[in-house]
This record gives sequence, C-alpha cells and structure tokens, in this order.
Amino acid sequence: MNRPDAPAIALVGATGAVGREALALLAARGTPCRELRLLASARSAGSRIEFRGESLPVEELTESSFGGIDLALFSAGGSISRRFAPRAVEAGATVIDNSSAFRMESGVPLVVPEINGAVLADWPGRGIIANPNCSTIIALMAVTPLHRAAGIERMVISTYQSASGAGAAAMAELEQQAREFVEGRPFTTNVIDRPYLFNVFSHNSPIGEDGANEEERKLVRETHKIWNDDSPRITATCVRVPVLRAHCESINLTFREKLTEADARAILTAAPGLRLVDDRANNRFPEPVHATGVDEILVGRIRSDTSQPEGRGLNLFVAGDQLRKGAALNAIQIAEFIESRGLIRAQPAAS
Repeated sequence: MNRPDAPAIALVGATGAVGREALALLAARGTPCRELRLLASARSAGSRIEFRGESLPVEELTESSFGGIDLALFSAGGSISRRFAPRAVEAGATVIDNSSAFRMESGVPLVVPEINGAVLADWPGRGIIANPNCSTIIALMAVTPLHRAAGIERMVISTYQSASGAGAAAMAELEQQAREFVEGRPFTTNVIDRPYLFNVFSHNSPIGEDGANEEERKLVRETHKIWNDDSPRITATCVRVPVLRAHCESINLTFREKLTEADARAILTAAPGLRLVDDRANNRFPEPVHATGVDEILVGRIRSDTSQPEGRGLNLFVAGDQLRKGAALNAIQIAEFIESRGLIRAQPAAS
C-alpha cells in the first residue's frame, strides 16, 4: 500500500466510530503504511472495508493478531486495550492507545503532538503511547499557548459533550430519538439510560464519593501530566448535550501575569491546530456544527473576565470534533510524528 519500509499498521476497533474515522484519515492524509490489518470483534469479522482502492477484510482480534505489525492503533475501549495492547508490544509493535487504560501509568507518554511531542524525542520505538481524553485534548489545544505566555494559575471548564464520545451506538440512538420524536413514538433508551434528544445531563461516567464524575477527573489529572505541572488549580463540570460529534467547552482562566484580549487573540491565531472564530459584530463564535469534520479546534468568545483583578482573567469558548482531533486524528498525528523521526522500524512480515 506504500513504500516497503513504511510500517505495517493494525487498527483495533476498526468498525467503531473512532476506528472508521481513523481509517478515513489514514487514507486522506496518505499516512505511510505498507500493510493495514483491520481488527474487531468476532461479530464484525468477515466484513470488508474499502481503503485506498482496496477491499480489506475485517479480522477477529485475538492474542496472535500482531505478528509482523509495527504500529497498532487501539480504539476499542479500556478492557480491550488492557488485554491486547501488551500482547501487541510483546510482538514488537508500538501501541498508540485511545482508551484511558494506560494514560496515568508512569513511563507511558500522554501526548498531544502540538503541545508535548518533545517527550517522544527519546522514544525507544516499542511500548505504549497514550492518547489523552477527547475533552482534555480540545481544551489544551486552546489554553496551552496562553499558559506558556502568561502562566495559568486556575482553570474552570464546563464541557458540552457530544454523543460520539459514547460511541457509534449512542450516535445512532440520538438519531433514532429524532425520528421517534417526529413520528410521535416513545424514545428508545438502550444505550443512554434516559432521553438524549432535547436533554442535557451529567456526563455518563462513574461518579465518585466526592461528586466528580470520571470525565471531570480525567481533565484534571491528564492536564497536569501533559503540562508536567501539578500547580494549576483545575475544576471541571462535564455534561452530555444532544449533538452528534463535536464537543464544546467554556473555559475561564486565571493567569499569573496580565494578558490582554488582543494579546490572547494574537497568540491563538499563531498557534498550530487552531482556528480563530471570534466575530462579535455578527455574534459568530465556535459552534459544533462548524467544528464537525474539521481538523482544527475552533476558539473564540475571547473576553476579559472583569470579575478578576489586574487583567489576569480571561474567558473563551472552544469547539472540536471529538472523533478527529479528540481521538483518531491525534493518534494518527502521534504515529506520523514518530514515524517521520525514524522511531518506528519495520519488522519482517509475519510468515
């Protein structure tokens, strides 16, 4: 499929929402790949998917699926990653894992290439690299350039998270509820245990004794790890909204140093992977409908927080496609980053 020294890639969870997005991005970006192995559950095995003009079979994921694979992209959930990612590494592959299984493990890089790709400079070429949580990626793409300029002391985040974060089945159920509403039928609630259409509710992840849900804890812990700095105080409130595939986040920042609106706009305009959408005159700011299918994170509603003294407070609003930069695109960018630096070396093909 590509030059003979390009890596052989396995895509785990190839038939899921993130897997399908990864497949489309691999094709569109021309990511180097001499072989692509599509892996999924037994119920998907035997189906076929088009890729770069070829019809590829979907194979059942097993312990022996990784012979001859140089790079394995995992997008099938934490339990699958915990079981099979170590097997892939034992077989000689580098794993880029989109689940939360390994993110906070010591020695496992947690990477957004535009932010901390430098942590991979000494990558040995085998092992596990973790993809951060989608809400973490979307927030940090926007706030990290500001953090580097003025130092964030405190960050308050409220997320508005789409159905895609809960998987293809949740997206399908939201669409089904829209049809049921039009037809006057009761809503189907098999995936999300309540009406999703016309509703907003606490993120459907486990809630701890402190009242925080797991998504909120991820935002705090992962930010500290990616920044390699535990000093910023961070609090989050994460909710689901009836949007198909782009997350939005309202972010309030307190800086160590003064930062004007004009300076913030200039910093964000120059930052990679962002698109400024900040048209006050026409009330046009980041919206999920415009972030869908887009690689960049949209950032806008940039305004001073006048409740904070000395010009050290700022508000902004961001939107990002959860399936792209929030998941599949970030993983592929990590793969391209390490491949371009010769940190993946092709193995002999499995016999």
